[in-house]
Amino acid sequence: MPYLVASDLPSDPAGVRFRALVERGGIAKIPGAHNGMAALQARAAGFEALYLSGAAMTASMGLPDLGMITVDEVAFFVRQVARASGLPTLVDGDTGYGEALNVMHMVRTFEDAGAGAVHIEDQLLPKKCGHLNDKKLADARDMAAKVAAAVKARRHLYVIARTDAAAREGIEGAVARAKLYVEAGADAIFPEALTSPEMLREFAARMPGVPLLANMTEFGRTPFFTADEFQQMGYRMVIWPVSSLRVANKAQQKLYATLQRDGSTQAMLGEMQTRAELYEALQLERFEELDATIIRTILPSSPAY
Repeated sequence: MPYLVASDLPSDPAGVRFRALVERGGIAKIPGAHNGMAALQARAAGFEALYLSGAAMTASMGLPDLGMITVDEVAFFVRQVARASGLPTLVDGDTGYGEALNVMHMVRTFEDAGAGAVHIEDQLLPKKCGHLNDKKLADARDMAAKVAAAVKARRHLYVIARTDAAAREGIEGAVARAKLYVEAGADAIFPEALTSPEMLREFAARMPGVPLLANMTEFGRTPFFTADEFQQMGYRMVIWPVSSLRVANKAQQKLYATLQRDGSTQAMLGEMQTRAELYEALQLERFEELDATIIRTILPSSPAY
């Protein structure tokens, strides 16, 4: 539904809707959506919340995931995904873009942009993807202070604390950090890059009653599990952070290679979203109905479209 129509907009804040989804029971399935079109397609597939990955955002800008982008750049992505889908969006807040005051600014900015939840991590800058080697960890008390600052700044935003400690401090260190972050006010914990079902189950067993988020990223350290399997291991949320970007990038790579080889895109038509499919996804006709000065679009009859 067009976001321009007030009656089509959700009545509850995004953070309230995200919390209700987590507390409903079962497991919240939260796919990554790296832009507004991906958000529309995920909603059409029936998903009830979306994830905005820092790795996907930076990659879509042609940059590596090293904590280089700013709060305002992320807010641009938050606005388009939340606006396009109307769904509560969990945003990757990296390390919070600084210390306590920076974290509070991030929370206010993201919430004003329409985010439903945010996670911050206990790495030091320059941060790395959670599934890579030799991550540098922040002091646990400094991270707890960031969590407390985020909670103090939010109105409704659901705050998730991510710990990358398992790789360097083992399950003991990760659990100890997670408990400290819960004491600081975190609504949920995201234990990153757990490498076996045994680790996943043990972490969940040692954090009873705390909502946990699992990361089912491809080509990482965590083995493949389904959403139901994560639920059985004690997790309440699962994200697929970069999947949409990976598929889109692979398709674009094939397109450009074909175009360079053939000097034409005709061989790729069967793999393209048609003009009619694009306009349906965008609900172009409904937008046109809102403005009587716009002449209703008639699709070209050429089979190329």
